[in-house]
Amino acid sequence: HLSCREQPIFSTRAHVFQIDPATKRNWIPASKHALTVSYFYDATRNVYRIISVGGTKAIINSTITPNMTFTKTSQKFGQWADSRANTVYGLGFASEQHLSQFAEKFQEVKEAARLAREKSQDKTELTNPALSITSHQVLPSPIISSNGPGEDKLFRSQSADVEVTTEKERLKKMLSEGSVSEVQWEAEFFSLQDNNNKLVAALHEANTNVEQWKKQLAAYQEETETLRHRVAELESQGVHDSSSENNKEELSQTLEELELLIKAKDEEIQMLKSQKCGRWEAEGEREETLQKLQELELRNTELERRLHLAEQTLAETLAEREKIQNEVTKVAEIMDVKIFELSEIRQGLAKLLES
Repeated sequence: HLSCREQPIFSTRAHVFQIDPATKRNWIPASKHALTVSYFYDATRNVYRIISVGGTKAIINSTITPNMTFTKTSQKFGQWADSRANTVYGLGFASEQHLSQFAEKFQEVKEAARLAREKSQDKTELTNPALSITSHQVLPSPIISSNGPGEDKLFRSQSADVEVTTEKERLKKMLSEGSVSEVQWEAEFFSLQDNNNKLVAALHEANTNVEQWKKQLAAYQEETETLRHRVAELESQGVHDSSSENNKEELSQTLEELELLIKAKDEEIQMLKSQKCGRWEAEGEREETLQKLQELELRNTELERRLHLAEQTLAETLAEREKIQNEVTKVAEIMDVKIFELSEIRQGLAKLLES
């Protein structure tokens, strides 16, 4: 439980371990994932604590004392013993820099706790001079030789000192017997487990992208086949267009012949008109000439109509040919774009398979 008077002064992320109380050698992970580990300062009691909460449970609740020591056992792992909690805490960090920062902060907090204790003792001696004089002048031997509560109090104090010393020796022995390699393996295991989870997520995302690329590639291939069929149709139309080109040449030649014929007939009509007055002496010849002239005019009209139809047909043929050429050009451009996209997708798939 964190009271309102406590404020965090430093936080980091680390995998938390506690020493196995049964074997005193193996590390037990406190959580599956890295937790936030923070230094807190209680201004009211003037104490420092290391606290880490997993869910609703306090994984670490360690009050820093001047006699504590934080030990680096590897490049990414450190530990310290807490006699009050009767355990040893271990922290596995993501990098050596994080470990160094935590160790430096531990040293600072430890020094601050020492100064706070000395200040508290000095304050107690100043506020209670009699206690200060007694503590400096009274020797242990008279109290030991006396009877009553004083003797029992001293006996308890000596027993507690012996118990604390024994506990320190036991913790030092436990730390010396702790397997550094096991600590490193545990820390590396959890680090690799986090990396593995990230890689699995990345692989899943890559597989999803590959499936999407495959579907897009299949759609592009289908569209490419459709475009190929369209190009084949346009090429076949191009063959027909070549035959229409021959027909156009024949039609143009026929038009030229018709134009020459019309021109010759026009000249003949003009010549007949200029000569009709002098040559037509008989009525019969005049009527015959007029009839011939009418026939020539009718034929001329027919030739002009044929010429107009031929010109219209030629214009339609040229327009159809231009339309087909434009469509072939457009389809060719679309095929170039699709082929370029297909090549990029294949290169992306090749890189993904290589990785």
